[in-house]
Amino acid sequence: MTPTTPAPALEARNLRHTFGQTTVLHGVSLTVQPGEVVAVTGPSGSGKSTLLHLLGGLDVPQQGEVWWAGQRVDTLDTQSRATRRAGRLGLVFQHHYLLEDLTILQNVQVPLMLGGAGDLIYARHLLTRVGLGERGSEMPSILSGGERQRVAIARALAGQPAVILADEPTGSLDRANAQRVAQLLIDLAREQQAGVLLVTHDEALAASADRTLHLLDGSIVEDVPAPAAG
Repeated sequence: MTPTTPAPALEARNLRHTFGQTTVLHGVSLTVQPGEVVAVTGPSGSGKSTLLHLLGGLDVPQQGEVWWAGQRVDTLDTQSRATRRAGRLGLVFQHHYLLEDLTILQNVQVPLMLGGAGDLIYARHLLTRVGLGERGSEMPSILSGGERQRVAIARALAGQPAVILADEPTGSLDRANAQRVAQLLIDLAREQQAGVLLVTHDEALAASADRTLHLLDGSIVEDVPAPAAG
C-alpha cells in the first residue's frame, strides 16, 4: 500500500478580500506543512493582519478557501469555527493576553478548558520546557514581559494544535528576550509537528523560518526558502 501524504497543516486557496472599495488581498494562496515554520513579512498596509484573521477563522474570506489539517473551515458558522479553532489552532500575539485572575499553570490549561486535545501532564511539561515549571502556582502579575510571552507560547501549544499562528510574537520584547522566545516557539512547534505561520517585521526571526513569504499590496511577491546550512 502506498503511504498517503499528510494534508498541509494550513492551506489557503485564492483568498480575496475587500473593505469597501479597497481590495486588501488579491488571490493569496499558501501552504504550511506539519512541522514547517513559514514567516510572512511586508510593510504596514500590505494585508498581513487581514490574512492572519482569515487564516485563523476570525473572519471569512469573500472569495477563496481556508483549510486546517485537511478540513475546510471558511464554510463553517461562527460557533463551529470557534470550536474547531479550539482543537486545531494555537494563537500567539504580540501581547500575551494572560488572564490575571488565573495562575500561570491555569493560563496554560485554557485551551484544555475550551475543548482542545491535551492533558494536564502535558501542560506541566510545556511550562517546564519554557523555564517556568516551578512557578505554575504563581500569578501572572509577577512575571516579566519575556516570561509572560513564554507562558503564552506554552498555552498556544497545550492543546497540541495542528497549526500555530503568531502575530509579531516578539514585537514587545528586547532583543535578547525576543531571540529566546522565538527559538522556544519554533523548537516546541517542530517537536509537536505543528505548522507555524508567523507574521513579523523582525528580520532575525524571519531568517529562522523554513520559508519567508513577502506580502506586498495584498499579493505574495516572494517565496524565499531559508539558506542552506553551510
